[in-house]
Amino acid sequence: MSKAILIVGAASAIAQAYARREAAQGARFFLLARDPAKLELVAADLRVRGAGAVDTAPLDVLEDAAHDDALAAARAALGRIDVALLAHGTLPDQARCEASPAYAREQFDANGSATLALMGRLAPILQAQGLGTLAVISSVAGDRGRASNYLYGSAKAAVTAYASGLRQRLGRSGVNVLTIKPGFVDTPMTAQFKKGPLWASPDQVASGIQRAIDRRRGEVYLPGFWWAIMFVIRHVPEALFRRIRL
Repeated sequence: MSKAILIVGAASAIAQAYARREAAQGARFFLLARDPAKLELVAADLRVRGAGAVDTAPLDVLEDAAHDDALAAARAALGRIDVALLAHGTLPDQARCEASPAYAREQFDANGSATLALMGRLAPILQAQGLGTLAVISSVAGDRGRASNYLYGSAKAAVTAYASGLRQRLGRSGVNVLTIKPGFVDTPMTAQFKKGPLWASPDQVASGIQRAIDRRRGEVYLPGFWWAIMFVIRHVPEALFRRIRL
């Protein structure tokens, strides 16, 4: 039986790369994203690639009141949810976050609070099924606050901690919670950054996501070398860490 997959933030580069891999195996999709026009382009692409069915609906994750209706539509279309992938997010301007508390709050909500709200709504749905994977894209940035992006990092730290607790809560229910921690990924959102050897393509990350879901992993760094990098960064003594810039 083909997978039934819900993706929030389906227009993101990583989400599209993952969906293409699953479409080639005949998966059925319900796609949510803010821009209906982009959603239809993604849906058309997946149909050509072999998806069993593709339905879409617009969703701005910051509109908390819209979450329930969006998830109800997904359940009605899919029947069950084998995989729910939360892939929405923004890349905040740290300097602007420091200058504007309102902007900082909006960005924290987009990358943190909205994700937690969706996870909280999806958990009982999957638990009632007794199966499924709730996969959420966090970031290596959540492993330790750094001067260059600590607003973004703090939001992702909240996602990582929440997913850890939810994974433990649902551990005996048949539901797996997967925390995905990408490093630098070459996407339209990071187009302005100079690329180097630590950068990965969306398809490299998508391959790792698909493998982690199939193996029912709890947490995955993508590419895998980020586990070692972040192990070192997490264990730098605070007295030294405050003097360096990362």
